[in-house]
Amino acid sequence: MSAGQDIHLLIVDDDERIRGLLQKFLMRNGFLVSAARDAAHARRLLSGLEFDLIVLDVMMPGEDGVTLTRELRKDITTPIMLLTARGETPDRIMGLEAGADDYLAKPFEPKELLLRINAILRRVPQAAEPSSGPTVLHLGAVRYDIDRGELWQGDALVRLTATEAQLMRIFSAEPGQAIARSRLVEELGRDGGQAQERAVDVQITRLRKKIEKDPKQPRYLQTVRGAGYMLQPDL
Repeated sequence: MSAGQDIHLLIVDDDERIRGLLQKFLMRNGFLVSAARDAAHARRLLSGLEFDLIVLDVMMPGEDGVTLTRELRKDITTPIMLLTARGETPDRIMGLEAGADDYLAKPFEPKELLLRINAILRRVPQAAEPSSGPTVLHLGAVRYDIDRGELWQGDALVRLTATEAQLMRIFSAEPGQAIARSRLVEELGRDGGQAQERAVDVQITRLRKKIEKDPKQPRYLQTVRGAGYMLQPDL
């Protein structure tokens, strides 16, 4: 996905000046953009419209961005980018654990926000080309349909965020092979560095909760010491 395909973004920020600047900048770059002044306003817009991505400020009066992210994740998988004035790692990790796909610390260059948005949109599941290998991977009580990019538990579709869906595509392309954290960072379209590798660890932890019977003792999405992570489906 890229700008120019009627991609609709929702900007949520209590600062009217920042909200207006971001809206104008993103519209100039080909997006449809709606704006909300707080969580309650965002909820009203989300109840009547579908968005391709939400850009959400963390520090807002009333319901903050992390809390809103956690609540939205109960119902929707729309990608969420958090904007935060807090650069400390624990705050970033908290946002990712709540279900955000990425974060960006203020102040930031608008061009960096644009790059991050496009990177997230590229993770959104697209129709896959038919593969010559197995089309379904069995992971205990769940199964992953490779062609559709869908995770199922019985007859129930398991909701995956854009980042989780991209991770499953990466792992399912090479089952039984360890994939380095640095490569996962790169394929998720992020800058390198230890902070981003820790962010990937958080996403893996979230994904395990949807796959594993006991996420603390993973059977299918394994940690390979010194090598990264590996998806090991049932034979």
